[in-house]
Amino acid sequence: MGEVSLICKRTVTSTKPVEPRKVIPLSVLDRIMENNHLRLVFYYKFQTGRRAGEVTKKLRESISETLSAFPKVIGRLVRTPEGHWTIKCNDAGVRMVEARVASTVEDWLHNVDREKELKLITEFEDGGLAVGLSCASLVSDPICATMVIKAWADMTLRGEISYPPLFLPLPSKKRGEKRAKNEPYVHLIEHYKSVVEQSGSVSVAKHTSISLHFSQEMVMSCVCMANARDHATSVTPFEALTALFWTRISKVKGTKNGLIDMTLCLDMRKVLALEKGFFGNCMVYKSVRADGADVNDVSKAAASIKETVSRIHGDEVMELIEWLERKNCVNPACKHGSYLISVNLENVDSCSSVFEENAGLIRASYYVEPGFGAGRILVLPSPDRDEPYGRVVAVTLPEDEAEKLLEDALIKRLGANILMGLNRKVS
Repeated sequence: MGEVSLICKRTVTSTKPVEPRKVIPLSVLDRIMENNHLRLVFYYKFQTGRRAGEVTKKLRESISETLSAFPKVIGRLVRTPEGHWTIKCNDAGVRMVEARVASTVEDWLHNVDREKELKLITEFEDGGLAVGLSCASLVSDPICATMVIKAWADMTLRGEISYPPLFLPLPSKKRGEKRAKNEPYVHLIEHYKSVVEQSGSVSVAKHTSISLHFSQEMVMSCVCMANARDHATSVTPFEALTALFWTRISKVKGTKNGLIDMTLCLDMRKVLALEKGFFGNCMVYKSVRADGADVNDVSKAAASIKETVSRIHGDEVMELIEWLERKNCVNPACKHGSYLISVNLENVDSCSSVFEENAGLIRASYYVEPGFGAGRILVLPSPDRDEPYGRVVAVTLPEDEAEKLLEDALIKRLGANILMGLNRKVS
């Protein structure tokens, strides 16, 4: 792996001043993410033969234009009299770090690990580029962070943003509206209650992240395995892969009875019928149970996951939002220390973030931190547009458990390619 040379750190501001004294309130789904952090790194292969710094100069100019559409990103966090975080729009800008690596992007990706992933714009020899974003989860969830990079790419390539962000409040139930009979929307709230009551202790073992690429054929094999119980409707790639890793990680951890406790983190934009440009946290956590399942029963685990996902309705999410507001909950989302968490990021549109013609995305890395506790699974789309059902699964576990996971017979049988963790193919 080549040497990384820091070129400069600078503050980049928007080209248009914001409205004086403009304030953007944060929703309760934003505020409960207070102690969490988000990191993204997108890798590209650009044409060779350019002068050093040519690409980053172009991106530096386009990001200033892009930031004009994202006042929430470039403002400053301040407390309201009630103690809630809000965004004061003051054109403060964002910190931009530029670096250069004396290797090709392919060599870098062959050796990169969790600690080496960069949070900056990095040029590589032979035309490679890494574009990174790091922010507090108070401001953005992974889907919104991807929107920022997509908007930046649009501005660089075409001079305009395809889908400008919309800073709108979360929906709420109409005043006086009552829940339909026999619809006890309590499961989400009960889960958050149990999380709030936890002590918040987490594992202190050293964690590492591994990423595996599953081709379309591998994903379909996993879906067929998960559908072995003749479900009424087929499970999704997220449900099948989560079931696979839920059972494998439970086995690695030596679970004696059933499977380890797990929580799903799911995007609610579609459930709440939000517009495409909605900018703000819109992911909720819900526990899933697989009573009677064991570490060899991927199908039963998948059925439990599918049932949990299908039972979440808009009214239930809105009742959770109201309950969190009433209880003034502080950061329950980071207290899942005893849970394995699986995050559905199938809807992130990283592939459409194209900064130059004929220079598509070759890798996208996502980190939702802190990544401690029992572990975390992220299910992402493949960066290859030619395989819409391909997936990348990123797993964060204690180091010894990650090593055992890569040696699991079922994981090896599926033949996934290791993108990060060990530089070889599972076989």
